[in-house]
Amino acid sequence: MDNQEIATEASRLLADSYTLYLKTHNFHWNVTGPMFSTLHTLFETEYLELALAVDEIAERIRAIGHRAPASYSEFVELAKVKESTDRVAALDMVRELAADQDRVVEGARLLFAAAEAAGDNVSADLAVRRMDVHEKNAWMLRSHLE
Repeated sequence: MDNQEIATEASRLLADSYTLYLKTHNFHWNVTGPMFSTLHTLFETEYLELALAVDEIAERIRAIGHRAPASYSEFVELAKVKESTDRVAALDMVRELAADQDRVVEGARLLFAAAEAAGDNVSADLAVRRMDVHEKNAWMLRSHLE
């Protein structure tokens, strides 16, 4: 099985997931306003799930024989999700994170396609599970904007 493309897409998914973890944790710490308690708790739920996910993705990359990226510089280069260093209003945090969840879904779809083409059911399953989580998170975040 040629798994270089799988490793490449999984590395991108890892970078997006780790960047989203960091960004969500940032917003958890820095959210303010009338929705503080709700968003503080929601962001915590999401970043705790991401903390487990990044480990699973990295271990999958290792299991198929490749090195997992593990530095901020590598993540910045690989990720479509971008960190936030600005002061962001609560509803803008929600909008940004919802869009970032969609970016992670796109990355998981690319991993799925590569894994399916190579007959790697385990990586395909990982991609499907990540799509499920991030689609649900995007829905929950957008529900705060209605």
